[in-house]
Amino acid sequence: MKEPQPIPNINIGQVYDQRYSDSEVHYDRLGNLAGFFGRNMPVHRHDRFFQVHYVKTGSVRVYLDEQRYHESGPMFFLTPPTIPHAFVTEPDADGHVLTVRQQLVWQLLQAEPGLALTPRLQPACVALGHLQGAAAEEVRRLEQLFDLLGGELGHGQAGQGTAVQDLARLVMISLLRLCANSLEATPARHEDLQLFHRFNELIERHYLDHWTLPAYAAALGVTEARLNDVCRRMADLPSKRLVFERLMQEARRLLLYTGGSANEICYRLGFKDPAYFSRFFQRHAQMTPGEYRQRQAGLR
Repeated sequence: MKEPQPIPNINIGQVYDQRYSDSEVHYDRLGNLAGFFGRNMPVHRHDRFFQVHYVKTGSVRVYLDEQRYHESGPMFFLTPPTIPHAFVTEPDADGHVLTVRQQLVWQLLQAEPGLALTPRLQPACVALGHLQGAAAEEVRRLEQLFDLLGGELGHGQAGQGTAVQDLARLVMISLLRLCANSLEATPARHEDLQLFHRFNELIERHYLDHWTLPAYAAALGVTEARLNDVCRRMADLPSKRLVFERLMQEARRLLLYTGGSANEICYRLGFKDPAYFSRFFQRHAQMTPGEYRQRQAGLR
């Protein structure tokens, strides 16, 4: 029996936005990140970084370690460094994603230890729509802070680095205050969750080989029907869609961060026909590879 693969570590600054590869703070809209990584994010972790997803609209299925949540916005989930997590967002879900280096949070907790509910910060999932009183006021403050943070990053004015770090600290203070309202996890069948994670692990290892669904099912020791049923219950997506989304994620990355032509990228991704690759990309991105590259170049 093969040893399980280590859980992938994702450095957002290096993988997604290399302009901020060494930054203490990285912020972007949830919709922008979902457009790059896909709506299904298999289990992964962020070493030395805290990350929060603030979902304003739409719903999300979240797995924090082995805790399962299914909530609609407004809500947020907080993942401390090294905590394995996975999530699937609806196509219309949007909001904010903030990733901060752990030292920024540790310094904050050292100055204000009362912000930590436990000696070792735990992952949290908080529904915000029903909160009242001081908590509701904190939610309004948090929304304003996220808007200010996004605006600060959009202008490039003098003092931006300091302003961004200070705003990130204020965001984290609000989040930690609200973590007292963390939801109880919804029970999930352990064997289903394990199968779902193992499937995503196999996708990571073999998506460039263009394995068929029967090959994935055989490697997992289950039927295609069982695999598809678990994927629909865990992610509300068919198993084939999860494979296609991983190919699309890599295609987007190569288009953004390499100078290779669409034909060269086609062959690097294991496609044998550039015309078929172009149709595949357009079907899932609603634009051609060339149009995607041109559009993203205009946004950066």
